[in-house]
Amino acid sequence: MQALSPTDIAALVFFVVAWFGYAGVVESQRYGPLSLNGLMNQYRHEWMDRMLTREVRIIDTQIMASLQNGTAFFASTSLLAVGGSLAVLRSADDVVRLFSDLPLGLATTRAIWETKATGLALIFVYAFFKFAWSYRLFNYAAILLGGTPPVEEAGTEEAKAHARRTGMMTTAAGRHFNRGQRAFFFALGYLGWFISPVVFVLATAGVVLVMGLRQYQGDGRQAIGPRA
Repeated sequence: MQALSPTDIAALVFFVVAWFGYAGVVESQRYGPLSLNGLMNQYRHEWMDRMLTREVRIIDTQIMASLQNGTAFFASTSLLAVGGSLAVLRSADDVVRLFSDLPLGLATTRAIWETKATGLALIFVYAFFKFAWSYRLFNYAAILLGGTPPVEEAGTEEAKAHARRTGMMTTAAGRHFNRGQRAFFFALGYLGWFISPVVFVLATAGVVLVMGLRQYQGDGRQAIGPRA
């Protein structure tokens, strides 16, 4: 297989470092709680604490079902994306011929194109596993929700511990869902590699910038405001 150019390798390294670096910041103990994701985790636990005091918990089961349905949608979308990536991989000759005819200087080889398409497929496979596991965890959370003690026992230590467990399960499910969505976003940056390494780097940097702003400065983050 033809080796990637040094520029391609440098752009790929930048992509990997940006992905892991961004994930490390958003999920860190220092900066994670200040992000939109971190603040929503606090509300997950508040949700479970207040669920204990409700005699009728139909609204809680409906919320849990909506979270499961959203996760299932992204999991199925990931499979479609994997199929699309594999279709591009199988059509390497046609795609290379098409790119060579474009007046943009996008000529490439079959080997390099297959390498890039394989990487894209792996990103979507990773996203599928994250969404699928998140869906499974939401199922577990629904079971824990169903096993919540009655409202008469809301003040007992057992009930409070059960609410904490359920909150932690929903938080874990949300964390894996966020990682799956993060893979989708970085896949958009990865598409720039099919044009050129420079576009790859710029697209990746743009994805990190946009996601970072939305986590710490976006309208969603501003809507919640500061939390203790």
